Amino acid sequence: MTKQDKPSRSFASDNNAGVHPEIMAALATANDGHVVAYGADPYTDEAIKIFKKHFGKHVEVFFVFGGTGANVLGLKAATRPYNAIVCAETAHINVDECGAPEKFTGCKLLSVPTPDGKVRAEQVKPFLEHLGFEHHVQVRVISISQATEMGTVYTAAELKALANFAHKNEMLLHMDGARIANAAASLHTDLRKITGDVGVDILSFGGAKNGMMFGEAVVFFDPKLAEGFKYLRKQGTHLPSKMRFISAQFTALLGKDLWRRNAEHANRMAQILASEIAQIPQIKITQKVDSNGVFAMVPKKFVPILQKKYFFYVWNEATSEVRFMTSFDTTEEDIKDFGSLLKRTLK
Repeated sequence: MTKQDKPSRSFASDNNAGVHPEIMAALATANDGHVVAYGADPYTDEAIKIFKKHFGKHVEVFFVFGGTGANVLGLKAATRPYNAIVCAETAHINVDECGAPEKFTGCKLLSVPTPDGKVRAEQVKPFLEHLGFEHHVQVRVISISQATEMGTVYTAAELKALANFAHKNEMLLHMDGARIANAAASLHTDLRKITGDVGVDILSFGGAKNGMMFGEAVVFFDPKLAEGFKYLRKQGTHLPSKMRFISAQFTALLGKDLWRRNAEHANRMAQILASEIAQIPQIKITQKVDSNGVFAMVPKKFVPILQKKYFFYVWNEATSEVRFMTSFDTTEEDIKDFGSLLKRTLK
């Protein structure tokens, strides 16, 4: 690949970003020598200790390859096939996992409309009417995303209220934390205060969207929910043989403050991008910019022109709402250049 062919940065997804240099260095270090496979290695021991430092000594932690696997296996551990899982219509488990949660858990997903991506207790209440009635699925889990697919963030108070509602009605709260670092950075808090401390039962902890090459974690705040999970992980094809390469990445990410530095940078870039966009009358920002996503209405005829230089995804074809995502490696120069492109194109 020549220098001219080298792909430029985009605003399509934080998945499109490369690997943070500190993560890459950790991978290189872990590549030295032989260790026992399947997690019986010092790298995995160290990473689990760091997770427990962040989330509490009582948690159970399991590393998997990707986010869909983390969500599916975490939900499967907490449900029976006759159960149901309530989520937002925009939830990743509902829209972007190819039916995997329903296929592998056997559960029905019950989605609710959420203008800002957040599920609220009053939206779940109607599903409780059929508890104990054998002709209907039995609601077992409320699954939320933090940050949401709309880039918004649940406050600790909102999470606590939803968890209390779930537990009061013998349900569990599952969190898809693919962007949990961005949410914590947005709220200026630590990871535990918006997970275990507010009543989250199961967490899918994301790494790939925050500078890692690959790897996610399933965190159980109630150890009883993790009983037998090691078998589910193996059966679910998510037991990495060379687990040290996931573990070493998590140690680099969570061992100090890299997770926060990456997330704070991505969030700050989104704020700068939103400020640039706000100067253009033809574009309307549609969601509060809490994390590293900016949602906006862009006149449809201009979208293909803009995508040629800086690719991004159309979120809603009908309304021409698009999504701009920033990453740990987004620069102010990227945003300045894109802002100039927007102004030239929409003048």
